[in-house]
Amino acid sequence: MQKHYFKEGLIGGDWVTGIRLHVDAGGLISKLETDVKPAKGEAAHGTVLPAMPNLHSHAFQRAFAGLAEFRAPGQSDFWNWRNAMYHFAAYMTPEAVEVIASALYIEMLKAGYSAVGEFHYLHNSHVDQALAMSRAIITAAEQTGMALTHLPVLYQMADFGGVPANKGQAPFLHEDDEYGRLLKILRPRLTGRHKLGLCFHSLRAVPQAAFAPAISAMNELDDKAPIHIHIAEQMREVDACVKATGKRPVEWLLANQQVDARWCLIHATHVNEAEWRGIAERGAVVGLCPTTEANLGDGIFPAAEYLAAGGCFGIGSDSHISIDPREELRLLEYGQRLTRHARTVLTAADGGHTGEYLWRQAAMGGARALGQPIGEIAVGKRADLIVLDRTSPTFAASAYGQVVDAFVFAGQPNPVSDVMVAGEWVVTCGKHAKEDEVFANYNDLVGRIAAKMEDM
Repeated sequence: MQKHYFKEGLIGGDWVTGIRLHVDAGGLISKLETDVKPAKGEAAHGTVLPAMPNLHSHAFQRAFAGLAEFRAPGQSDFWNWRNAMYHFAAYMTPEAVEVIASALYIEMLKAGYSAVGEFHYLHNSHVDQALAMSRAIITAAEQTGMALTHLPVLYQMADFGGVPANKGQAPFLHEDDEYGRLLKILRPRLTGRHKLGLCFHSLRAVPQAAFAPAISAMNELDDKAPIHIHIAEQMREVDACVKATGKRPVEWLLANQQVDARWCLIHATHVNEAEWRGIAERGAVVGLCPTTEANLGDGIFPAAEYLAAGGCFGIGSDSHISIDPREELRLLEYGQRLTRHARTVLTAADGGHTGEYLWRQAAMGGARALGQPIGEIAVGKRADLIVLDRTSPTFAASAYGQVVDAFVFAGQPNPVSDVMVAGEWVVTCGKHAKEDEVFANYNDLVGRIAAKMEDM
């Protein structure tokens, strides 16, 4: 049994002082005391918040971030970026994926994320090769201390109507039986803080007939496992779905699948009122990735209306153009402000602190989407925590709820000093124990890949 004392922090929706957490051998909080003083000789940590789940990651894309910002003559959009990404993906081996994911997960931990949903579609076309790719992701999580919800992706075609996959998509593909076998093999390898989930790439990449066999295969292993899908990210996708099925993507999903609290709808950018109300009523989580959605020109999700209707959301760093939960939340709020010409838009109906509200809601929604017992500091939850450096100029004159507001909206540079995952300190004084070696390996790998691409 461990005991950890914090001077102040966010417990549920309340700001409290004098916090002592009792953490059991499994990393769960077994007892929570508040308004207590530190015992003699007991270390007193500073301000504590629940760590943030990152519900949507394509790890290998971190090494590609910033390399697709050049515009050649002609239109530049999501689909141009996707083709460039496919070219980069062709250089991914299990060894490369492990190096990239390890560096990425350390960056995430230092930023305040403690768990990641790895939306993993680099399978290399065959179960045995897919296992090596998944093993690379699992190893990266284990060696860095990141909690992993592994989401191997079902991907079978290039577009609606059964359009065959192109050469760039070949490493992503699985037949129904192969995918079910992959899930069965992976399930016992993901234990403790690591979970297995089900993942459909998108409606354009998965035939309607493939949904039921995949869900059945997952339910035989775990009928509470999360289910993720890319949905309605681009208007071209929406238009193609209407042409092929007569329904918009979210409309089709709600009509044809038993969407409930297990489901996480990634992006859901282009939704009408009936669709976002339907998502909220079903209890599904919308996975928003504002920095990637902005970088790719996707659009802005109607978050204000959705949250007012009781909708649940979490955040992800997706393509990893940025690895900072504060920036995701900040951009989410600022997008709403810019379209409405108003301030403090995404706040509880009865008022309150915007930054604090966004952090709490995203943490709890992300935890649900990942099937992880985190997202808040409470008995029975896992001790996934972050500690803020209150000596940072960011927090000058701030108190109580203003602390999280300042953290989200003015927290530059990163004021996260320490990070705990399952009761273990994985970042202390702003540093991860393995970062020097891991970052050196990453820099070497990406340099070699870039050199190969330049030679082509």
